Amino acid sequence: MEKLKIGVIGLGWFGEKHCEALSAIPHVELYALCTRTKSRLKKLGKKFGVQHTYTDYNELLANPDIDAVSVVTMWDQHAAPALASLKSGKHVFLEKPMASTMKDCRAIVKAANSAKGSFMVGHICRFNPRYAKAKDEIASIGKIVSFYARRNIPASVTTGILDKIGPIIGDGVHDTDLMLWYTGAKVTSAYAQTVDIRGKKYPDIGWTMYRLDSGATGVLENVWALPDGTPMQIDERMEIIGTEGSIHIQETHPNFSVSDKSGWRNPDTTYWPDLHGVCAGALRDELSYFTYCILEGKKPAIITAEESMAAVEACLAAEKSAATGRVVTLNRSH
Repeated sequence: MEKLKIGVIGLGWFGEKHCEALSAIPHVELYALCTRTKSRLKKLGKKFGVQHTYTDYNELLANPDIDAVSVVTMWDQHAAPALASLKSGKHVFLEKPMASTMKDCRAIVKAANSAKGSFMVGHICRFNPRYAKAKDEIASIGKIVSFYARRNIPASVTTGILDKIGPIIGDGVHDTDLMLWYTGAKVTSAYAQTVDIRGKKYPDIGWTMYRLDSGATGVLENVWALPDGTPMQIDERMEIIGTEGSIHIQETHPNFSVSDKSGWRNPDTTYWPDLHGVCAGALRDELSYFTYCILEGKKPAIITAEESMAAVEACLAAEKSAATGRVVTLNRSH
């Protein structure tokens, strides 16, 4: 099979995970890396055996041998490399959240819809088999009337993150997207409250309540301050109540547990586990899906650019609500 040559722009912790996942896909060649940090570039270039390394993504995009890019910069630095990549004719995978402002989101959606290449935003939960299976079962529970979603992570994981992004948009965007995916509805209002524990740029905890135009209501719990010793990296659950049934998803403690001299721990088995010496799980699956779409000449259909933008809009409204103490009604004029 023909191999796609892919470059990764942004080599933070998750950029490295992208490199691991792409390296585990048989029809992909991890061909180029880009970050402004030269020491990081050298380290990961050596780790993954990549010879084409860049500190300027424009130079990477000028390489005609590169078919596609994965943009994994910080969320408030998504727009420029994403727009430049689309303009260059490359296929573009962009990590969530799409962007940090609605202006940037609209610009990306417009560029993606007129670009020659394929475009997809990485909403990984749509590739988690339990959330994906829930989508298949939604019709069996009647009209959805209520959601409850929990996505909490330990404080130790977020210490360096809270100066860059907050829990509502950082993690709440996952479950916001899932609620919209399952219902096909739009968020009409958002009310949120936050709790600041460590005095970072963004608060540690965010709780959000949505009203959807379908009549359903949804609550999101995003606590980025679980105590030290929490055995899992992500404590996530979703409860979906319909008029004729319900769906319950639990992606936490009972999944997989190990007890050793350090205590109990719950290694990831879903998103990017190391299995048989390679990266597996939902991250590899979504990147594999995206690359198969390119090889088959199809536009990615599991998530559209407009759907990704809608999740960002709702989360930004929730953050505005938390800042003002008021219910925020979403403007659908765009």
